[in-house]
Amino acid sequence: MATYPPLAERELENTIALFDVDGTLTPARGDVTPEMLDLLARLRQKCAIGFVGGSNFVKQQEQLGLGGVDVTTLFDFCFSENGLTAYKLGAPLASTSFIKYIGEEQYKELVRFVLHYIADLELPIKRGTFVEFRNGMVNISPIGRNASNAERLEYEKFDLAHGIRATFISKLKEKFGHLGLTFSIGGQISFDVFPTGWDKTYCLRHLEDEAKKPDGIAYTTVHFFGDKTAPGGNDYELYDDPRTVGHTVLNPDDTFRQVKELFRL
Repeated sequence: MATYPPLAERELENTIALFDVDGTLTPARGDVTPEMLDLLARLRQKCAIGFVGGSNFVKQQEQLGLGGVDVTTLFDFCFSENGLTAYKLGAPLASTSFIKYIGEEQYKELVRFVLHYIADLELPIKRGTFVEFRNGMVNISPIGRNASNAERLEYEKFDLAHGIRATFISKLKEKFGHLGLTFSIGGQISFDVFPTGWDKTYCLRHLEDEAKKPDGIAYTTVHFFGDKTAPGGNDYELYDDPRTVGHTVLNPDDTFRQVKELFRL
């Protein structure tokens, strides 16, 4: 297993590079390549690295932990569900939950509305898992998260042409706007619902907390690479945050190219 200098002894001590997962480090719901992991390992010799994804830790382990390697050994910081579940050098950081924020009754009302709405949608196909409850958010998919990769690609085209997710979100804002929730489109087939402020910028709270510790590091330069950086995309808030240097990527190959050029790897 590769060894890395302590965080305080990296060449770029006050720099961290953060990466979205789907569409940035991996194809959507696909696996990382050995070449990408090698690039990240070389980057980790220079500065701290971390991933920031909306999915739960189990999914990120599947996508990034090639060959069953513990993903917490591959990154200095792991921010699952936008940082609601987080690890530093393999040790868990403080976490919280969506259900504590919204309450059981309001959560049930939200789910009832969502399932009724999806039942009435006219779509070419429907599969399963329309509502996925996560620690820090709810993920809603009109077609269902059990769709195959080919079905996801077809649905994404259909959704862009007919504005299915965008219209769905506007209805939810009308009905549940008073709850202080944000609705964010990400990936090919779904959108996330979470408390306002619990977008990907949530991970920066952990970095700020780290800086306050006796041996902590203040990351004055935070690079963030994401593919959904336009307004409404689930990378936008972190990309646009004044505390980060945002980089828009087209796909994992573009991420590879940009990182290699930026950090001279």
